[in-house]
Amino acid sequence: MDLLFQYIGLGISSVFQGPEGGLWLLPVGMVLIGVLIGIIIGAVPGMSGPFAMAIALPILVSIFGYGNEALYPVLGCLLGIMKGATVGGAVPAILFRTPGTPDAFLTTLDGYPMAQKGLGRKAIQTAHFSSVLGDNFSDLVLFIAAPAIALAVERILGLPEKSALIILSLCFMAAVVGQAPLKGLLGGLLGMFVSLIGSSMSGNGPRLTFGLPELGNGLPLTSAVLGVLVISEVLVSIEDMRNDRSSQAEGPAKRPEMGPRLTWGERARMLPAILRGASIGTVIGALPGIGTTTAATLSYDSARRASKHPEEFGKGTPEGVVATESANSAVSGANLIPVMSLGIPGNSAAVFIILAVETIGDFAFGPQVFQFTPIREVEGFDTIMNAGLVTAFGMFTMMVIANVWNWTLGGMLMGLLGHLVKIPKSIILPVILTVSLTAAYTQDGGYLGLLTAAIFSLIGYGLRRLDVSILPFVIGFLLAPTLEGLVRGAFTASGGDPFFLLKSPIALGMLAVSAFLLIRMVRQARRA
Repeated sequence: MDLLFQYIGLGISSVFQGPEGGLWLLPVGMVLIGVLIGIIIGAVPGMSGPFAMAIALPILVSIFGYGNEALYPVLGCLLGIMKGATVGGAVPAILFRTPGTPDAFLTTLDGYPMAQKGLGRKAIQTAHFSSVLGDNFSDLVLFIAAPAIALAVERILGLPEKSALIILSLCFMAAVVGQAPLKGLLGGLLGMFVSLIGSSMSGNGPRLTFGLPELGNGLPLTSAVLGVLVISEVLVSIEDMRNDRSSQAEGPAKRPEMGPRLTWGERARMLPAILRGASIGTVIGALPGIGTTTAATLSYDSARRASKHPEEFGKGTPEGVVATESANSAVSGANLIPVMSLGIPGNSAAVFIILAVETIGDFAFGPQVFQFTPIREVEGFDTIMNAGLVTAFGMFTMMVIANVWNWTLGGMLMGLLGHLVKIPKSIILPVILTVSLTAAYTQDGGYLGLLTAAIFSLIGYGLRRLDVSILPFVIGFLLAPTLEGLVRGAFTASGGDPFFLLKSPIALGMLAVSAFLLIRMVRQARRA
């Protein structure tokens, strides 16, 4: 226990202590900037936290560089954006029935009717209180669960079991993301195949480079993810906007009357419902790939069944806003549980947290992070400890700081952001496209980054138009090198046994579940 508190203290002090030992408030300031950006971006329809994180990451890297001292400012800003966007998305959903983020879609069911009744301010304050409290709850679970899961995985699972775990994660994600699981699986396999371009772990030189020496070190990671996640969405939005000019011409509705404030007595009566929604969101968020929409839907249905007046849902009851916003925000913290404990991203926002870690410094997610190595001095000078664990507790500290900013500034800003819904997409989309291409050019090798972003944007556009979920493609692209390294290591450790995965009961069980999911996906595709 003393060792735990020592590492917690080192993690907290590392956020506030600069490279030269003095007071360092840069990470705190970057968290504040990130929260502000996230709240504003969340309030703009068509934008989302992952959008802003994708654009911000290359800019932050170009400002702070690649050293270990750049990790906290960059991660602080990204974590702030992730948390702020979940709060800001409720504003246009409530005032104009136009969700700022996809996460806030179900908030319109009761938030907008409340605003039409003249209770807009109360609806926004309900969303803010539920959202931030749900986020705080999931963060607390993250702080407890991530180290426990990581320690269990490190003690129980060897190389074969970890290989089978990643295979199971990919199959599970393909099965639960999107309306067509088999398409999701094919998208994930395509992402894994594309990631093979470049360097080979076999030592035989570059592979699949098509004779282009520039691809010898692999595809530029940030440009590829920018293209498939962000620029492809811009292309789809531009096409949809062109095909639906009539709806664009109507413009947003008039801002309704804001009405009275939310009282503290009303806040206290919301606590049981917030706890229920946050619990559902945390459980759903800890499972890779399921997402906020499922969490919000389950929480909304659960609240309606538990309510004494279920007939009021959909007509402007605060219980509906509480259910959706507490579950939505609880997903954001819980999604980092598989990231920090296993190195497996759970959603698009987590992808950019992993990209930042892989791009900057020596820190890497995974079970090894939470090894509580004893702290001791050697010859009176050097300190032997797990630096990754200190960084992990530093990340937890910045998440707490982001929550504080969300509690204080979030409530003040949310009432002022309703006018952002009036910004037309014809202005927003070109700005996003320009910034994304500039980020790809500056960070990832000039024209190679631009070309990679362009090609991957076409891949993403094609996947979206074929109703194939983008997330399995991105997860497969990111996890394929890790899976290859684990499989090669396990194969070598087994003495070249081709059936090494079948020799472990745990790995065999995971593969059996993976096979079950594959059979289920094929059957669903045939019925469809």
